[in-house]
Amino acid sequence: MSRTHKTGSAYILKSAVTASDTQTAESHCQRGLDLLAAGSPAEAATAFRAAIAAGPENSSAHIEAHHGLIRALRDAGQINQSIAAALALTALTPADPLAHTALSISLQQAGHVPQAEAAAARARVLEWKIQLESPPSEDSLS
Repeated sequence: MSRTHKTGSAYILKSAVTASDTQTAESHCQRGLDLLAAGSPAEAATAFRAAIAAGPENSSAHIEAHHGLIRALRDAGQINQSIAAALALTALTPADPLAHTALSISLQQAGHVPQAEAAAARARVLEWKIQLESPPSEDSLS
């Protein structure tokens, strides 16, 4: 039986483990969002870190947890850690304009204005690329 066959034991095992990890990551991420909304950014950062550790890399929960961690660290006054987390996210998702925007905001808050402006410019360029690659909507054609 092929390793890539969708009914193989390796696939079933991987699916079971990944599904569980994803669910755990999502629950940690949701807890982080709740704590952030409740005004507990330090505790939220801990929950987001747990979500990052639990989730499969590049899953939506994993990426959302990175964004949450950046915000929680910034709100907790841990600006340098927020910048580091944002840099990690831009390395993980280099084509994501929101990652570069998050980096820009953290850099701005730290007083690194030229670097913040460069990150914001990168975010704008990435957004323009996305817009240019998207087919025009029917509304824009009429």
